[in-house]
Amino acid sequence: MSKNKKNKKYNKNMNPTENNQPQDEEVLKNQEAAEAAIDEETQQEAAEEQDADEKLNKELAEAQKTIEEQHDKYLRLSAEFDNYRKRTMKEKAELIKNGGEKTISAILPILDDLERAVKTSETSDDVKAMREGIELIYNKFLKVLTQEGLQKIETDGQEFNTDYHEAIALVPAPTEAQKGKILDCVQTGYTLNDKVIRHAKVVVAQ
Repeated sequence: MSKNKKNKKYNKNMNPTENNQPQDEEVLKNQEAAEAAIDEETQQEAAEEQDADEKLNKELAEAQKTIEEQHDKYLRLSAEFDNYRKRTMKEKAELIKNGGEKTISAILPILDDLERAVKTSETSDDVKAMREGIELIYNKFLKVLTQEGLQKIETDGQEFNTDYHEAIALVPAPTEAQKGKILDCVQTGYTLNDKVIRHAKVVVAQ
């Protein structure tokens, strides 16, 4: 072998660039492919984040709209309730103030009868006629009160009942059958629409 051929062979073996060039190109291609994949993945993640942000912003906008609608609804309901409360208080005050107007209006004709009876008594000596007139006025008055819900508590021969009667005296029973029963009524009791407004004061046999 000649000296030139040996040098040429030696130079070929000593040049790593020429030997590693295909391998470097493959590594470079793999690196570029990896970078491209990373870029694609990054872009995909960015797109997903953008979609998530847009979705979140949309949900926030819808929630804000709902809050505003509910707040507006609350303000309207609050105003309506306040108006209702004021109206109810006004009606209640008027009812308390003028609640007896109907009853008083019904009693006024009886007041007129009493006024006429007083004037008649000044010039009349007929006691019987006066008594009859007073009885008529009394019955008329009682009828008006009954129409308003007033009822007399019965006591004659009734069993003593603490729900309706108040015993002011206890006396020995004349007979065994009268024990626990009412013998006399000292003051009449009344109920108004089934509610006791005054107990009957009675004498009870024991």
